[in-house]
Amino acid sequence: MRAIVYQSPGNVTLQDVAPPQLQHPGDALVRVELAGICGTDLHVIAGDFAGIRPGAIIGHEFVGEIMAIGGAVTRFKVGNRVMSSDFTACGHCHWCDRGDHWECQERAFFGTGTSFGPALHGAQAEIVRVPHADTTLGLLPKGCSDEAAILLGDNLATGWAAIERGALLPGEIVAVIGGGSVGQLASLSAQAAGAGAVVIIEPSESRRTFARANGSLTVSPDEARTFIDSLTDGEGVDLVVEAVGAAATLTAAFDLVRKRGRIISVGAHATQNWSFPLAKSFANELTLGFAIGDSIRLRPRLLSLITTGILDPAVVVDRRTGFAGAAQAYADLKAQKVMKAVIDPRL
Repeated sequence: MRAIVYQSPGNVTLQDVAPPQLQHPGDALVRVELAGICGTDLHVIAGDFAGIRPGAIIGHEFVGEIMAIGGAVTRFKVGNRVMSSDFTACGHCHWCDRGDHWECQERAFFGTGTSFGPALHGAQAEIVRVPHADTTLGLLPKGCSDEAAILLGDNLATGWAAIERGALLPGEIVAVIGGGSVGQLASLSAQAAGAGAVVIIEPSESRRTFARANGSLTVSPDEARTFIDSLTDGEGVDLVVEAVGAAATLTAAFDLVRKRGRIISVGAHATQNWSFPLAKSFANELTLGFAIGDSIRLRPRLLSLITTGILDPAVVVDRRTGFAGAAQAYADLKAQKVMKAVIDPRL
């Protein structure tokens, strides 16, 4: 089968590789019909995560059709069209029972090597093996497009997790640092949850234009503090969502939030250490948190928002390509020429 394979930092290639096989009774094999390229994948191919090794199939967002199941799979049958979380979880441990699937001891993150658990080949391939299929997969319902389902598996779940973790109250003002797909979907999530206003802070004019067309206020980073002061009478916003995954943008969040406000970071951080503004945080009673999207837990709620038309995450998809165009899509995403690209292995 064909797959996008990591070779070395900055280098991925399309290769013919052996197709996966069922390894455990809870496995399923899914014929991939659409796979996403995520900002986290840029970190992966850059070599930012130590666990990635040459030969790894990358990608963690996909929808497709089940082509084989293990003997312990009970929720699905061959021929079902399914969506997936970007990571696996057993579904029956202490953490899974609490809805904290990311903390599951059997977690594996598709396409990121051993960075976040046991190595598991990714989904930018014609076929992907899915462990713990009964938990990891969900049926693709009517009213949810393939693009929306891919985004629910990671980017939308992450954006919604930021708003959920930030305990947003109706009418509160939110600032989102970063206008990529996660930042845009965090903004749409905040709007759906009743935010009084959402400000996306983003250097790219094209991404600011997109955000304005989808209900956000926008500002460039160098004008952010002045703009937010004018919007909040100098107090700062109630909630800042950091959606870039960089130490500099996380530091910048502390200059935008009001006293007793909240900062939630959902960017994929690879830096090991960061200088925390401790005295300021104590004096202003600030709350700092981190969140990772849990599609397994959030899937029912987010599907309801999608199928009723309240939220359409697919608006961020602006490139659809086959395997032949994947390398260019990666380059264009890095250069911010596209916001969200998806790969159709059938093209």
